Amino acid sequence: MGKTRLEAFSDGVLAIIITIMVLELKPPEGHELSDLFRDWPKFLAYVVSFIYVGIYWNNHHHMLHTVKRINGNVMWANLHLLFWLSLLPFMTAWAGETHFSAVPMSIYALDLLICGLAYVILQYRIINADSSNGLLLRAIGNDSKGKISTALYLIAVVVPFFGFFGTVLSGIIIIGNTLLWVIPDRRIERVLAEEEAKPMT
Repeated sequence: MGKTRLEAFSDGVLAIIITIMVLELKPPEGHELSDLFRDWPKFLAYVVSFIYVGIYWNNHHHMLHTVKRINGNVMWANLHLLFWLSLLPFMTAWAGETHFSAVPMSIYALDLLICGLAYVILQYRIINADSSNGLLLRAIGNDSKGKISTALYLIAVVVPFFGFFGTVLSGIIIIGNTLLWVIPDRRIERVLAEEEAKPMT
């Protein structure tokens, strides 16, 4: 099967996820600047989650440039990823409204971990779907970046239960992982550029 409908559906779902997140932001009750700053945890959680969804949209877009054909397994793996991403508005609101308490932070990090694992599953479903999708396998290589990211998420899930500084460390790790992935996947761009540079036969 072609990939067009999968791309269009994924773009639509990710756009809705971002829309839901921004609708969760309520205006402050007061009319002073200090009233706005009082809700900084909600706004910070929104910004981080917005960037995360943007990263997934960007890298998903790059990944699908390597894809020629998909099958049913790829479609289900893509839905699996979208399911965990669709929980981000709820997790974001919970973490922000509780001012990043231990349990909400841990569950938020757990959702991000599962999103990352779901993305890896989708990658390998695509690779196994058709021999024409081999460019993706070349691009990800041993995926050291993905392994580092997974290990960091695991730490971010556990450390909030070690007191205030553990919660802060979890937040730092989550933001650090954002910076790790915020640049579009250069591995895919490089492989696509090499493929385009090959002489026509």
